[in-house]
Amino acid sequence: MAWKLYIIQTKSGKLYTGITTNLERRFKEHCSSKKGASFFNFSEPDVILYQESHVNRSEASKRECQIKKMTRQEKLNLILQSQMKRT
Repeated sequence: MAWKLYIIQTKSGKLYTGITTNLERRFKEHCSSKKGASFFNFSEPDVILYQESHVNRSEASKRECQIKKMTRQEKLNLILQSQMKRT
């Protein structure tokens, strides 16, 4: 089972980083706020800006920790780089 690391931007522009095995389901949970992260109680999720796959939860969690330590600008640079690779 592949694990996804993701970054969501809220409607107020804040960035949230998390991991899951089902990104579509998890995004819906964040939007409903019943099973979503409490982070979204203050600002609704808007869009998934970034995602990357990992072979197991351990690797995804390590990467999540790395990204959470990044500054906002470093996260935005990571997102921009991934978007440039897709075009």
